[in-house]
Amino acid sequence: MATSYMDYASPNTEFAYDLSNNVFFKKDDRNYILSLSVKQLNTLGNTSILDIFLSEGNYVEPHIHQNASELVYCVSGAAVVSLINPFTNQLLNFAIAPGQVANVPQGWWHYEVATKDHTHLLAIFDAPVPEAIFGSDILRLTPASVLTANYCLDEAKVKDTLAPIKSTVVIGPPAGCDTANGAMTNHGGFIQQGAHPQQGGWAGQGMHPHYGQPMMPQQGLQGQPGMMPQQPQQGLGTYAYPLRPIESAHSPYPPHFHPVPFLYRNWD
Repeated sequence: MATSYMDYASPNTEFAYDLSNNVFFKKDDRNYILSLSVKQLNTLGNTSILDIFLSEGNYVEPHIHQNASELVYCVSGAAVVSLINPFTNQLLNFAIAPGQVANVPQGWWHYEVATKDHTHLLAIFDAPVPEAIFGSDILRLTPASVLTANYCLDEAKVKDTLAPIKSTVVIGPPAGCDTANGAMTNHGGFIQQGAHPQQGGWAGQGMHPHYGQPMMPQQGLQGQPGMMPQQPQQGLGTYAYPLRPIESAHSPYPPHFHPVPFLYRNWD
């Protein structure tokens, strides 16, 4: 715990809180995130949490936490926590079930996807208030001309591809996602832990008996290969975006950890 200068004799001292009173983001009744930080519980110290509820096929979108590490604990259901190791350029995937955890170091690009309905994850941070840079903000706020120039892309195609991203996604896929146009049609990108990133994609190793979709190799928690179905995503319900203004600040962290270091969001 960080050094505290809290006056524990003060009548304003808080020792308990109901997370249902602080909804950070809600996509629908099955996909939402509750938040607890020092702003809600002033005796919390150098710790904060996100209480995450997801239905199968829903993601916490790719993002980084520039001010904290994140320990993801699975309470119920199942999920895959994926992260890119910036020192090896490897995409790592960790399947977690109830009682299992995956750790994401500070500043690492990562995301989570629920592989069962009624998945409940608890994300624990070593910071009084977690900050985040979301991939949807980077994509929609970086000019298409900049992406075109840097990566030798077709600017018209970049604009057309990114046009549907109007706001911070947080939990994807967005409600009303049109899979017919090829946008967000699969989970994609799962690769075996330790493999080179370019070796990802379809493995073509059998069909899932329920979804009727190809199976992909995916590294389990203990380093044992498992199988995960690839399936279409469907829009669920409607979004209720909270008001979270983007603030301007200069980050002290290495630039390769976040492509747009002056953009970040705070959980209240």
